[in-house]
Amino acid sequence: MTLLKSLVAATLLSTTLAASALAGEATVGDITVRDAWTRATPPNAMAGGGFLIITNKGTADDKLVAASAPVTARTELHEMAVIDGVMKMRQMESGIPVPAGATVELKPGGLHVMFMDIKQPLKEGETLPITLTFEKAGTVTVDMPIAKIGAKEMNHDMHGGHGGHGMKKPSN
Repeated sequence: MTLLKSLVAATLLSTTLAASALAGEATVGDITVRDAWTRATPPNAMAGGGFLIITNKGTADDKLVAASAPVTARTELHEMAVIDGVMKMRQMESGIPVPAGATVELKPGGLHVMFMDIKQPLKEGETLPITLTFEKAGTVTVDMPIAKIGAKEMNHDMHGGHGGHGMKKPSN
């Protein structure tokens, strides 16, 4: 009976992990990444943005130091900020801090992942795997569902019922 319980537990765990990955959620060390999403891009677009929520459940500060995606020549960490009354975007060359016990939201109009020199359009309804590297926690890959062009938040209805499984709408 113990073997049967172990097999059932392993099956449930793998199903839960698969659902989490499909829902744009992943964990590495004390870091949990959730609600990952991006927007579809027009056919000739050279760039796109990625959004997600990072929670550091640990007691030590960490930092998102790099990101990569298979459809981009390079991926950067960016911030949009109003400087002298003008909205400007700048690369966060030293990374994005994720303080101990804190949650950091990468969202439109703020911190975000920038996909540069896109090799092919990002298509609504598909997913984009993105690999995130944290200074202390390590590396994790999460699938970003692709929303419609110009979306301000993730539309959960397009996910075949994955809404409610870690894919809440990011706040603006």
